[in-house]
Amino acid sequence: MRGYFSIGVEGISKQMNTGSLMRSAHGFDASSVFTVGANYRPGKGKADTSKGTVHMPLYEWDSPSDMILPKGCHLVGIELLEDAVELPSFRHPLNAAYVLGPERGELSAELRERCQHIVKIPTSFCINVALAGAIVMYDRI
Repeated sequence: MRGYFSIGVEGISKQMNTGSLMRSAHGFDASSVFTVGANYRPGKGKADTSKGTVHMPLYEWDSPSDMILPKGCHLVGIELLEDAVELPSFRHPLNAAYVLGPERGELSAELRERCQHIVKIPTSFCINVALAGAIVMYDRI
C-alpha cells in the first residue's frame, strides 16, 4: 500500500501505553504519531525502547478542534461501537490518521464527529489501547 498513515490517542493517561503505541508505530513505519488532550512525555513512556518519537514527528493537540490534518487525510476512529465497521472488512484509506480512545473510556463525541470512519476490532470487550493500535497498523499493511 502506498500513501501514509499516522496513529494517535485521545485522553490517554498511562505513559507506558502511549510509549508502547509509539514503538509499534515506529516498527510499522508510521509517518507520524499524535496525542489529543493527553500529556505524553517521551522519556516517561519506557515501553518506547526504539525512541520512536526521535524517528517520526509527534504532534500534540489539546483538543479535537486543534487537530490539523493534511488535505486528503481521513480521520479513522477506532472504537468498540455497535454500528462501527469491523476491521476485517474495512478498506483503509490511502492517507489516514487513526485515533484510539483512552483507557477505561471512549473517543469524545467531538472527535467522533470529526472522523470519516469509525472502525472496531471485533472482540468481546475492549483490549489494551497499545495492542489495539498495533492490530490496526498490522491490518493496514
